[in-house]
Parts: sequence; C-alpha cells; structure tokens
Amino acid sequence: MPSVIAIIVLGGTGLVCGAALAFAAKVFEVKEDPRIQAILDLLPGANCGACGVPGCAEYAKAVAQQKLPIDLCKRGGAETLAKLSIYLGVKAEAKERRVAIVLCQGDNTKASRRGVYNGIADCAAAHAMGGDKGCRYGCLGLGSCARVCPVNAIEITPNRLAVVHPEICIGCGLCAQTCPRALIKLVPESRRIHVLCRSKDRGPVVKKLCSVGCIGCTLCAKTLGNQGIRMEGPLAVVDYSVQIENDEVITKCPQHSIANRPGRRLA
Repeated sequence: MPSVIAIIVLGGTGLVCGAALAFAAKVFEVKEDPRIQAILDLLPGANCGACGVPGCAEYAKAVAQQKLPIDLCKRGGAETLAKLSIYLGVKAEAKERRVAIVLCQGDNTKASRRGVYNGIADCAAAHAMGGDKGCRYGCLGLGSCARVCPVNAIEITPNRLAVVHPEICIGCGLCAQTCPRALIKLVPESRRIHVLCRSKDRGPVVKKLCSVGCIGCTLCAKTLGNQGIRMEGPLAVVDYSVQIENDEVITKCPQHSIANRPGRRLA
C-alpha cells in the first residue's frame, strides 16, 4: 500500500510540474518576428558571411530588427536588394559592384626567390616566417585567399600568384581581410587601370627583386597630371575615385607595372 501511495504522489507531482511548465512556456513564449523568415526567404542562402554576420539567418534577424541596413548582401547583389526594398518598404539604391583585385604580378617567373618555404601552406604562416619571395611585399601564392572565397573566384596560378576572376567575384572582401600583405583591394568594377604593385622599396631594390615592380619613376602620375594616380613615397597608387581613361599611362610604364584589367569580363 505505501508503494502505491508513493507512485500516486510522484505521478501527481509530475503531472502538476508538467502543467506548470507548459503554462510558463505559454506565458513567457517569445514570439519570433514573422518578417525574419520572410526576409530569409529573399536572401540567396549562401551563408558566406560577407555581410558581416555569420549566416543569412542572422542577417535576416538583424535586418528585421533594423540593426543592419538592407544593402549588405554581396552575394544577392542588386536583385536581392530590390526584393528587400519592396518587401520592407525601404528605399535603397544599389551601389556600383566592387570586385577584388590582387595588386601584384610577381609570380615565380618575374620575382626572385630567396629560398624555399617548406612550412604550412598558409600565407599568414609564411609571412610570419618572412616567406620565400625576395620582395617582402609580394604575393606569397599559397592560396589562403582562394580558400576563404565563398564563390571560388580566386585562382592560384602554377607559378604561385593569386588571380581574381572578376566575373565571378561578389566583392565580399573576405580575401582582402585574409591576405597578410594587404595585396587585395576591392575596387569599383568600372575601373580598369591598376598599378599592380605594392612594394615600398626604392627603384634600384625593386629592379633587383622583380621585373614588373613599380620603381617610383613618377611617369604615370605626370602623364595624368597627378589626377588618378598619385605617388605615395616610391610607389604609384591609383585613386579609384577617379575614372582613368588615358591608356598612355600603361605604355609609358617602363616596368609594365600598370595593367588594363576590366572589373568584369565583357561578352
């Protein structure tokens, strides 16, 4: 008899506790904003993190709560922006698409090597060890940028140089964040003239280390009247706020450091 009473008491206690928990769950239930799922359905679902948050679900939540603007989805681009603008009733203009470019041409055939790197196949690790390239500013070519690219827009050539395919690039900037030598830059896709060098060494040093490195001769800046390309010490740097149309800067460069590379491949 005592065992039966114990079972009844325990059962009753469990029943009361269960009912109390169910009541509490109902009372304290946090209702999710239905717009979060609707916004998520409008996103491409790539979960690339280019918007600055980990995944499309988190971005949808942040947009619904007005914590982030609606124009951060690089993968979705103008199409997704237009859909979000209509759904949320928020006016937003699509900005010019930006694409990544590697500001270096110094592969194994053009840049000297000071040894052989046998460490981890990671650019940050190689950079910490000084790398094996004579130029301390040049592309290490170990593919760290390519591995973080969510759309496989970066190719590592057989001669160890990272090259971006602009027609695939979504401008997320993850590669630029990854490069330990800050060689990758996001530029407006309409810009086609680039100084593909980041060396801050003086001309005589550059010539010894790389056949296509900028030697700071200033011919490009003078050709453009210092409009579009400026000198930062011994290095010519493109001002991407200016549209350069004068191809003479390319032919005048004695080191062939300046190239015409459209932001996207034209049909």
